[in-house]
Amino acid sequence: MAFLYKNTPKIIAQHEGVQAEIWERTFEIAVRAEELLLQHRAEGIARIDMAKGDIDAYVVLEDTNATNKGSGANSALSIEYGRNAYTVEVVDETGKVVNTYEVGAMEGLHILEEASHLPKRGGPKARVPKTVKVKAKKKRGGGRG
Repeated sequence: MAFLYKNTPKIIAQHEGVQAEIWERTFEIAVRAEELLLQHRAEGIARIDMAKGDIDAYVVLEDTNATNKGSGANSALSIEYGRNAYTVEVVDETGKVVNTYEVGAMEGLHILEEASHLPKRGGPKARVPKTVKVKAKKKRGGGRG
């Protein structure tokens, strides 16, 4: 019977050849994910990135923009898994609703799952509150007087 020491898997995982293979496979998945993302990109700044951990490597879908950066939100969850429909209320500085519009539900694109050849899961949709309030931008005057 073979005996494995407690940290044998970690030693093997840290081996130079194993790490090279992990990074190569991560790169392949990232390239496939970028191709899939480009097929669906209509606008926005979503991008595919790679990150290296101590042992593992990761392919990351990021979509942080000016509108969601301050709240720490990242639209990548909605891109990957979809989102439910919700209502947006635009309010002025007094809190009065000046406009209302609907944002429709969206099916997820499952870019990372498809790129890594994982089976698609139903996955959780990004849960957005039924009504979202957004402050109206101040109108800037543009003339004389």
